Amino acid sequence: MAGSLKLTVQDYIATVVMDRPPVNAQDTAFREEITAAFDSFTDRDDVRVAILTGTGKMFSAGADMKARPKGDTPGEYWAFNRYVREMFNAIHECARPVICAVNGPALGAGFGLVAACDIILASDNAVFGMPEIDIGLMGGAAMLQQFFGRSRARRMFYTGWRVPAEELYRTGVIECAVPLEQLMPEAMKIATEIASKSPLAMRYAKQSMNTTMHMPPRDGYRFEQGMTEALSHSEDAREARAAFFEKRKPVWKGR
Repeated sequence: MAGSLKLTVQDYIATVVMDRPPVNAQDTAFREEITAAFDSFTDRDDVRVAILTGTGKMFSAGADMKARPKGDTPGEYWAFNRYVREMFNAIHECARPVICAVNGPALGAGFGLVAACDIILASDNAVFGMPEIDIGLMGGAAMLQQFFGRSRARRMFYTGWRVPAEELYRTGVIECAVPLEQLMPEAMKIATEIASKSPLAMRYAKQSMNTTMHMPPRDGYRFEQGMTEALSHSEDAREARAAFFEKRKPVWKGR
C-alpha cells in the first residue's frame, strides 16, 4: 500500500505499519489510509486479525500540527474532526480483532489509535499521554476514562503527564512491556492464536464486546446469549464439535 502505511497479509494476519517519518504524525491522507485499510479487513476472507504498529521507536506523536485547520473556511474544522473520529471508528468497528503493538510514544491522537484497538502490547520505551493541554488545546477525555480511574485520567488530562509502559503493565492496562525487539514476536503470538479460531465466532465475539461495553450487565449478558444461540446453528460450530470428539483440529469455513 502506497503512502503512509505498509500493509502485509500472511497466515490470516494483517500487519499495518505506520510509516510517516519522523514521528508518524497524522494528516488527512494518513487518516484516510488507516480508515480504508481497516474497513477493508471486514470484507477480506484472508484476514482474521490485524496488528497495528509503527516504524522506528515512535508509535505516533498524534496530529500533524502543520495540517491542523486554521478555521478560515466555514466547515473546515468540523470536517477535520470527522476525519479524526472516523479513523478511530474504523479500527474500533472493524469486524476483526485488532492488536496494537505500541513501539514507542503514543501521544494525543496516537493514544487515540491505541484506545481504538482490542488488545494492547508495548515496548518498554513507550509512553502514553494526552499532551494537548500543553499547546492550549484539549482532547481525549473519553478515551482516558476507558483505561483509567477518575484521579489518574484527570491528572493525565489536566497536566499532559506521560505514563510509562511499565506502569500500565503493572496496573493491568496493557498486556506487556518488553524490549522493542520482542514486541512484534509477542504480538504475532497472540495474533496467531486468534487466527486459529472460527472467523465467524470471532466476528460475533468482537461485535459482542463492542456492544455490551455500553450496556448494563443484565442486558449485555442477554444480548450475548442471543449471539451464542445464533452461532450454535453455524457450520463452524458443528465442525468444532465434530473436531472435539474426533480429536483433531477444526477446519473453519467461516459460516
